[in-house]
Amino acid sequence: MKKNKFIMGALLLPLLASCGGEDKQNEKIIEKPDVKVENGMLTPEILEAFGRISTALPSPDGSKIIFTLSYEDIEENKANAEIYIMNTDGSDMKRLTTTASSESNLQWIDNGNKIAFLRKDDNLKTPQVHIMNVDGSGVKCLSAVESGIECFVISPDGSKIVYGSPIKDFNQKDEKLFEGLPKTTGRVVDDLMYKHWDEWVTEIPHPFIADFSFDGIKDAKDIMEGEPYECPMRPFGGAESFAWAPDSKSLVYVSRKLKGKDYSFSTDSNLYCYNIETGKTECLTPENPGYDTDPAFSPDGTKLAWLSMPTAKYESDKKRLMIMDVKSKEQKDLTANWDYWPEELSWAPDGQSIWFSAYYEGVAPVFKINVSTCAIDTIANEVCDFAGVKALNDKEAIVLRHSMRYPNEICKVAQGQKETTQLTNVNTELLSQLKLGEVKKVMVPTTDGKQMTSWVILPPDFDPNKKYPAILYCQGGPQSAVSQFWSYRWNFMIMAANGYVIIAPNRRGVPGFGEEWNRQISGDYGGQNMKDYLAAADYIAEQPYVDKTKIGAIGASYGGFSVYWLAGHHEGRFAALIAHAGIFNLEAQYLETEEMWFADFDLGGPYWDKSNAIAQKTYANSPHLFVNNWTAPILVTVGELDYRILASQGMMAFNAAKMHGLETEMLVFPDENHWVLKPQNAILWQRVFFRFLDKYLK
Repeated sequence: MKKNKFIMGALLLPLLASCGGEDKQNEKIIEKPDVKVENGMLTPEILEAFGRISTALPSPDGSKIIFTLSYEDIEENKANAEIYIMNTDGSDMKRLTTTASSESNLQWIDNGNKIAFLRKDDNLKTPQVHIMNVDGSGVKCLSAVESGIECFVISPDGSKIVYGSPIKDFNQKDEKLFEGLPKTTGRVVDDLMYKHWDEWVTEIPHPFIADFSFDGIKDAKDIMEGEPYECPMRPFGGAESFAWAPDSKSLVYVSRKLKGKDYSFSTDSNLYCYNIETGKTECLTPENPGYDTDPAFSPDGTKLAWLSMPTAKYESDKKRLMIMDVKSKEQKDLTANWDYWPEELSWAPDGQSIWFSAYYEGVAPVFKINVSTCAIDTIANEVCDFAGVKALNDKEAIVLRHSMRYPNEICKVAQGQKETTQLTNVNTELLSQLKLGEVKKVMVPTTDGKQMTSWVILPPDFDPNKKYPAILYCQGGPQSAVSQFWSYRWNFMIMAANGYVIIAPNRRGVPGFGEEWNRQISGDYGGQNMKDYLAAADYIAEQPYVDKTKIGAIGASYGGFSVYWLAGHHEGRFAALIAHAGIFNLEAQYLETEEMWFADFDLGGPYWDKSNAIAQKTYANSPHLFVNNWTAPILVTVGELDYRILASQGMMAFNAAKMHGLETEMLVFPDENHWVLKPQNAILWQRVFFRFLDKYLK
């Protein structure tokens, strides 16, 4: 997995005189909700009450940590994030902001004496750069960019800032054609990539470099002026797309310099180095046909690290941790002999190692790699996922930790130290009131003689002598890890609290088990990974505490596709099915989705290419061809702003099931995309979800 008036180069409304003042007094400030837990039960309302931590950022001297903490307000139907600060031992935690507008994109500046961040401005109603002292005083807005600032990074010497801001898309409409038609809503389209994720492409983000001081931001320059390309890249690109050289004389940024059909069929992003003095740009990765992302300079500026995928169109390829000598431009793959891949990078201050997390056999440990020898040390490995790794020194790092049993908390990990030190307890009190299910790791035999790591989650107060209904969880992605994730939608603790046993298998096509296991799914939709699901369903059905007549299958995105496919092939295994945002008709999906590289690579090519055996096998396994075999009741949920997998896919599935005579329900959200994000919609989704499961599995 988003907005704008025309601003380019000198036309950037440089900076309007002021930024606006304090938040309007009549706007409600969202605080930690007061919820009541009854009988230890995790309900949809309590699930929405958890505090959500992100962006834990150590100060330059390693003594402080700033982070954002957000809560949701069900009545207001929105969330709000505030900035907090604490010592790196977890002591003296203080709240620095109290506003009705969320703060984000935190950065330490002025040698750790000030904090920069984004907040919506009252006058322009768009995010602008603000600064404040470390005690929360002296808040000042520094920018007034009419179209808003989406992300930013201030240079190490504090003299410059790079920020991403939307400009008008280069596909200008023919004004003469629209003359005299002020109320028309028509769009004329002449190329691909006319919509993306959940928005029509009427604007694209561009990188601007400006002079920065505590008095304001001025003399902004679009360093990609005239180029019809994105930076940061949609839909998820942010501040990680930029890397200032330590001497502040150059900037590396990420862009996929393609548009229209070429953009739609390519993952070829590159790293570009912009020289501040000369204004010249150099492509650093011209030979690589896949993604190049997440640039990060070594502390001394002699090396540049980044993540790179070698295969064109394959968005879930192995991520290589690459390093380049800045002077010679010589490149090296530090992880060439490691069958896993990093998800993020953080240089140790001495420049001798890089810290990262990576999916590894069902969890996400913290690792450290020596940049000279390529030796990899495991720093922390628990039944959890670590994320947001920020190295404090050569021995310690600040991380976020979560699992299926709890959401993010900030922790410290140290080399040679067995125990992780938890620094925050934002959700400890609420969790202590809840009865949580036990999470067990099991190995499920597959049909081709392998062992599949799977998670079994048991209900609270589990009684092995009872018979429980069970759920097979089908992962999306398709190449997304079934690790120790905490989800506010597909939350295993709330499923367990409602009396269900859950099995979540790491079927073929997920990372964390080597490149071969991950890549096997591409070109084999409806193949071995579905056999893996059936093996997991059979495994859980054989457990003495499971009622094999009361098993359901659930999933979203590729998991939704999986549910539709299983509906026509499960041979009586499932008594109920739930699919959210799933692919029902693969031929339609090939032409409907916007990022065509994914469909072209993973499906094997277009369905009309009859000479392509892989593609023909894929389309022959499309779920819509097997509706005649559907027997189980099915719930379909969709968002009408979903342009990745159109809501029509789910509507087709609902219509087919209804015409086939099945008991069927559909939940449609006109204002949601691939996810269900608004608090009240999220609660309704959970209520419908459990009402449906309870009806057929209890």
